Amino acid sequence: MRLIQFETAQGQRHVGVIEGDVIQVVRATENTRELALSAIRQGHSLADEVHARGCEPSPDSYRRTLQEGRVLPPLDHQDPAHCLISGTGLTHLGSASTRDKMHQQNAADQSAMTDSARIFQWGIEGGRPPAGTAGVQPEWFYKGDGSIVVRPGSAFQTPAFAEDAGEEPELTGLYVVGDDGKPYRVGFALGNEFSDHVMERRNYLYLAHSKLRNCSYGPELRVGDLPGHLTGMSRILRGEDVLWEKEFLSGEDNMCHSLENLEYHHFKYAQFLRPGDVHVHFFGTATLSVADNIQTRPGDRFEISMAEFGEPLINGLQAAAPELKAGKVNTL
Repeated sequence: MRLIQFETAQGQRHVGVIEGDVIQVVRATENTRELALSAIRQGHSLADEVHARGCEPSPDSYRRTLQEGRVLPPLDHQDPAHCLISGTGLTHLGSASTRDKMHQQNAADQSAMTDSARIFQWGIEGGRPPAGTAGVQPEWFYKGDGSIVVRPGSAFQTPAFAEDAGEEPELTGLYVVGDDGKPYRVGFALGNEFSDHVMERRNYLYLAHSKLRNCSYGPELRVGDLPGHLTGMSRILRGEDVLWEKEFLSGEDNMCHSLENLEYHHFKYAQFLRPGDVHVHFFGTATLSVADNIQTRPGDRFEISMAEFGEPLINGLQAAAPELKAGKVNTL
């Protein structure tokens, strides 16, 4: 089952089940969060909750709704401060190669390894523990709250101080914290984590700065488990031309951490277990255009696709409005 959140031409919110180009509108349901919390309270699955409520076809096609920019992120919170965007890096086999070809380091010589290479090696050795046990913790980063999320089809804003505006094609896990204070995975979606890789590569301690950018995920939320091996395509279009494209791999078969281990090391922190909150967690990638010396510019479009997630995630790129100038913080 694949779900979307969308608006009608009159601005009313709905949740829909995607069946080809038809949107089956879930009755009496304005958002996925409320649908998920109801399923938790009833003690059954999200799919069971959808079936219990029933559906009816939308008069608008899915393709038209996408083209008109009325498809929303597939899970959000009405208060953006209660939606936490986070992620983990160095999680995919080969991902260290995008950080200055770290895979060429001699893994046996710990003294010759950078901190990033060392964490990647720890993941290979201990990131897939037996079920129900904790493995080594991954690199983790905070990206922002729900206010940074760009809906599918809309443009990322790149600030004037940015040194790069690069895509990151990733799987995202979408979660709701139940009334019982426990996290529940609602499903998965395609994501573009969008970061400043030039800034990050100046020094790994700049990673935190490089992640404070927009992001997007969707348009569809896939309910249920994922195949172990997933193949997608990441593209950058400039006008009608393909500037760059490359296949990317994901799924647990292509990762050095299990999804269970990544989820544990996020939700082990009590501050992430506030009932009703939404969490969007990016699981990482090993494929970046910046590794091929691609420089994006306003007007470019990013397209991330994977057959298992239906329609591609497409976002444009534009310059942001002027930001705070140095020395302009006011004193009270």
